Amino acid sequence: MAEIVIDARNVSVKYIIGDLKEIGLKDFVIKKLRCDYNIQEFFAVNDVTFSMERGDFLGIVGTNGAGKSTLLKVITQIMRPSMGTIGVNGKIAALLELGSGFDNELTVKENVYLRGAMLGYTRDFINQKYEEIIDFAELRGFENRYFRTLSSGMKSRIAFSISCLVEPEILILDEVLSVGDGAFREKSENKMQEIIGNGVATILVSHSLEQIRKMCNKVLWLNHGCQVAFGETEEICDAYEEFLKEKR
Repeated sequence: MAEIVIDARNVSVKYIIGDLKEIGLKDFVIKKLRCDYNIQEFFAVNDVTFSMERGDFLGIVGTNGAGKSTLLKVITQIMRPSMGTIGVNGKIAALLELGSGFDNELTVKENVYLRGAMLGYTRDFINQKYEEIIDFAELRGFENRYFRTLSSGMKSRIAFSISCLVEPEILILDEVLSVGDGAFREKSENKMQEIIGNGVATILVSHSLEQIRKMCNKVLWLNHGCQVAFGETEEICDAYEEFLKEKR
């Protein structure tokens, strides 16, 4: 029986919005006593259920505001679900935002070790991987540059390189394979195929259906926080493509 590495059951993330969000304690008490306030509930993610086995490559699709990034934060345990449960079995390396987990006032080399430590790896382990990380990111000669001086493409390459080469058990990528020139994108995709072969469960959020079709064996489709479908790649990508055509 295949090992389940992520098991999400009826996951929801609820936000409270309304008059009480940006007022002081005194005004809050007065409004509360007078029942003079307006509160609304907003579900960024609403009743999402899916599972992943070791070696799965899951694509998450949906238009802006679909709840993709919020769901990733739940999976990485940055956020707790308001309702439902999520079980995660394995060490996660997540690249959710360009430049996240880096210090602009440190050098590229210092940031490699900082990021590695944040992911739970020892200095000795990063020592072994350091040259490979720099070479894959194509930043040889930039190691002593301050991180803030790098272009957005360079930042994305080093972040991707660290996430992929530190041997995670679960890898989460949010739009990062779309950054960089064609040659680096091809190299990134090849690295992803290698990772799949090693049994690492991977989640990719991408607006590129071509990329999703090429790399993923499962797809989760979200729309306005709700789960539209979860299952085989071709079937869901075909349906999502038709949905996008109808919206134009």
